[in-house]
Amino acid sequence: MSEGTAEIPEQIRQANHRISPQELVRRGAVFLLLLALVIVFSFAQPAFININNLMSILQAVSVVAIIGAGVTVTLAIGGFDLSVGAVAASSVMAASYAMIVWNLNVYETVPLVLAFGASVGLANALLIVRLRVPDLLATLSTMFLLTGLQLIPTAGRSISVGLILPDGTKATGKVDPAFLTIGRSSLFGTVPFPVILMLVVALVLFVLTERTRLGRLLYATGGNEAATRLAGANITRLKTFAYVLSGVLASLGGIIVAARVGRGDVSSGASLLMDSVAASLIGFAVLGLRRPNVLGTTIGAVFVGVLLNGLTMLNAPYYTQDFIKGAVLVGALALTYGIGRSKAFG
Repeated sequence: MSEGTAEIPEQIRQANHRISPQELVRRGAVFLLLLALVIVFSFAQPAFININNLMSILQAVSVVAIIGAGVTVTLAIGGFDLSVGAVAASSVMAASYAMIVWNLNVYETVPLVLAFGASVGLANALLIVRLRVPDLLATLSTMFLLTGLQLIPTAGRSISVGLILPDGTKATGKVDPAFLTIGRSSLFGTVPFPVILMLVVALVLFVLTERTRLGRLLYATGGNEAATRLAGANITRLKTFAYVLSGVLASLGGIIVAARVGRGDVSSGASLLMDSVAASLIGFAVLGLRRPNVLGTTIGAVFVGVLLNGLTMLNAPYYTQDFIKGAVLVGALALTYGIGRSKAFG
């Protein structure tokens, strides 16, 4: 074989790995939009780019990113957890109730609330895996159940120091100051502790889902459950793991919210479900992966946080924010998926 013909396969290989401009735009669509938002908001309101405001954005999205990471794991197995918002809200109430009514400290409250989230995830897995209830119906039922259940112990009232219980007695406990540090402390006085928790969760789950056999099996289950089962994987354990992890992360998000506000607010989890789902869906567009991924979910949460913070600083009417958020979400996904489609049909 001559030297010229030996070079042909190498030339073909390099050509196959060459990224087209359309593909480059598709992979970086979310980052381009995020950069555009930062530039526009910084020119319109210079205070937007202040380090304290940027840390405030990250702190605000930390809970959404953590909860969204749990949703992402359930999406990876081909499921969907609609109960995460209710689990987080119930965890806010449970943490406050444990300290103010039961007089528990932070070291007793946090494990108790995380165990609550795990038990809800286990119940979801039981409905889905054992009883064969479709995941959307199972987790929707759990959502309604928890939404009503969290109001019963206090007769629908928020939980704060001096709470009058339904039986007429007065709660004698208080929120443990050490518990408040979870939501209010900062590293070096700059980086809020919830942001550190968000980064730790994102890093651990990124390694778990992208670099381990367990992660490959999770994605394989979502891609082709029958083939994964035939390959010897335990589908029951994989799905149970995903929903239990989702419940634990939702409870962790609720703990952070409770530690930040210092009380059990009955309306604290109102938008957590939709925001975490939005972050997870935007994650599909990050780097053009077109699949659920924890890195993308974290970027998606930051994307939503930057958008809402900028709109607030520009005094945009509150009733337009959901519309704008939805429009940007549609744009990001259309840009990511549309470029590939237009090339295919062009």
